[in-house]
Amino acid sequence: MLTIKTKIWHVDKDVDGQNPIIVEIGDRLRRGEVIAFPTETVYGLGANAFDSDAVRKIFEAKGRPSDNPLIVHIAALEQLDELVTHVDEKSRLLMERFWPGPLTILFPRKGKISELVTSLPTVAIRMPDHPIALAIIKAAQIPIAAPSANRSGKPSPTKAEHVWQDLKGKIDGIVDGGSTGYGVESTVIDLSGDRPVVLRPGGITLEQLQAVIGEVEIDPALLQKEDRPKAPGMKYAHYAPDAEMWLIQGEEEKVIQEINRIAKEKLDEGKKVGILTTKEHKDQFQQAAHKVLAYGRRDDLAPLAQNIYDALRQFDQEKIDFILTESFPETGIGLAIMNRLKKAAGGNILKV
Repeated sequence: MLTIKTKIWHVDKDVDGQNPIIVEIGDRLRRGEVIAFPTETVYGLGANAFDSDAVRKIFEAKGRPSDNPLIVHIAALEQLDELVTHVDEKSRLLMERFWPGPLTILFPRKGKISELVTSLPTVAIRMPDHPIALAIIKAAQIPIAAPSANRSGKPSPTKAEHVWQDLKGKIDGIVDGGSTGYGVESTVIDLSGDRPVVLRPGGITLEQLQAVIGEVEIDPALLQKEDRPKAPGMKYAHYAPDAEMWLIQGEEEKVIQEINRIAKEKLDEGKKVGILTTKEHKDQFQQAAHKVLAYGRRDDLAPLAQNIYDALRQFDQEKIDFILTESFPETGIGLAIMNRLKKAAGGNILKV
């Protein structure tokens, strides 16, 4: 792949579609360039969803398998008319409540979308809740296909510097709009069956969805490998740091004891150990590792969600050899956190 000169724009969050920088970025996207930009979840790597040549550049830059579908981002409900065949009542209720926001809905698609975005009869669409993202999409005047702006399999980017580390020389530009908000990707929901199914937990919780449309299930395939994934990011390894990583599950005190035991064992082997925890447990690990990162509390995991990918990248930067992390309650945002940690650990889970 040829090296590309990657341009960086620094943009304030109070921009609109008339800003000269935003107009330039929109024009570049419309002409087939690939540009990373911030959303409220993570940084996305955007391209014209109607242009197969542009979409192909996303897969090439990320090293992403071509059978892994992409999410299409829009800035106005009117854009659905050229993307989907119809919108059911439950989808309308969810859009009214959560758009703009970190919720992706699967719709029956029209043929105008590039086959590289998805070859399935459905297309995943969301409206991001970020002023820069919305301004860019409005300026481009097209729907934007945008997976996370990282090398495939690595932790998702929540800062422009993460994108630069992974994709400099591989994409046309990066819009630096500061750190993102939620820190984990959007929730993906499929409403095409008898019951609504969450295909990927994310920024909108299962409980929030159920409060709007009633019963919602979690897809059991979240723990399985499918030949043809129905949702973006569900088939291949994701979010993985360079180090070997293990999740420790069980009663709280036993988990702390086991993490300390394993950490000492690895330190004695000469390995650099990192531990991911919450603030109330940080002091219990301080002497057990080279790097202890603590965010939020067990009764407030939002700060952990916001920083989970940055933490994994910090471990990489510190050349950590072995990572240990607590497991967290799989309710609310904890469901998305545990989904990401399980994938980052490659299924390495020790129950105590």
